[in-house]
Amino acid sequence: MLKNHNVVILGIGCTLLADQGFGVGVVQALDDAYEFSSSVQIVDGGLIGVALTGIIADADHLIVVDVIRNKGAVGDFYRFSGAQILERLTARNSVPQVEFLEALAHCQALDDPPEAILLGVEPEDTDTLACELTPALSGKMSAMMDRVLEELDRVGVRYWKKRKQHACV
Repeated sequence: MLKNHNVVILGIGCTLLADQGFGVGVVQALDDAYEFSSSVQIVDGGLIGVALTGIIADADHLIVVDVIRNKGAVGDFYRFSGAQILERLTARNSVPQVEFLEALAHCQALDDPPEAILLGVEPEDTDTLACELTPALSGKMSAMMDRVLEELDRVGVRYWKKRKQHACV
């Protein structure tokens, strides 16, 4: 088991632009469905940007969830780590990704960056003003949650499903 290591699960994106809200939706769904050891922090990064620097700097392990345009088919999954994140996201990306990169760069300048993993999915629509994901990406939520949990397993973090509360009538 991981001891005295802080893990941050960070969802970024804009929930007002269709599939751009995917990362935020995944971390919210994880928070609703699972409980995590005290070493895990679930963060809805939304459009926070550079203000994430402190949260990222305190992490030993950072798992970021977002949409990534990578010229693949809609719904394709991607996993990038370390320098691959900077290389991949500097190409052509959204404002939230650019601001996340700036926060990550600030942490690297502090000389103690976290081990960072970026889990992404190829979006269908990131431009339409809509508070809902496209059906294609909505159907990928559970699979992405599983990928995040696999990353937690890799670093030895405990988690468990929340018990459902039954309403009394």
